[in-house]
Amino acid sequence: MFTKIDLCSMALLKLGETPIQSLHEESVKAQLARTLFDSTVDTLLSMFPWRFATQSIVLNKNADGDFIIPSNVLRIIKCDGKIIGNKIIKSSETTEIIAIVRTEPESFPGYFATLVATKLAVEFSIPLIGDTNIFNMMMALYESEYQSAKFIDSTTSNQTNIDNFSLITSRF
Repeated sequence: MFTKIDLCSMALLKLGETPIQSLHEESVKAQLARTLFDSTVDTLLSMFPWRFATQSIVLNKNADGDFIIPSNVLRIIKCDGKIIGNKIIKSSETTEIIAIVRTEPESFPGYFATLVATKLAVEFSIPLIGDTNIFNMMMALYESEYQSAKFIDSTTSNQTNIDNFSLITSRF
């Protein structure tokens, strides 16, 4: 289980900096963490259909006859209606969407937490250190970790039973 402080401190350690104890400190490091954390994580979550952040959501029409997309939805992966702004237009009374939702750091798997810390290190590097060589090294590390995290996430499977499949039943 990770917290915002943990992930920001991991990012600072990757840059050779001392960790922060609170997001409310009066330091440049804490100000960067407060300013950049949420948008950086939301962007990373939106970039790939991470299994841990994907949910199926059933929506009901509101009084105006529209389906309102919940505020925690960052990206809709599947929807059988027409999306206009924060609404879905469809004639039925309910609809189901598959979406990437905002997820708290406590729910991040290790591979994603590491990716977040590295991306934050990239974001912190220029304003905090100002060295483009460190920025380039962190960016290369981030790109490598992003590919690894996508691979781990996409190859993690849920065990499913294959029922009523003729080739399997005929074999036994």
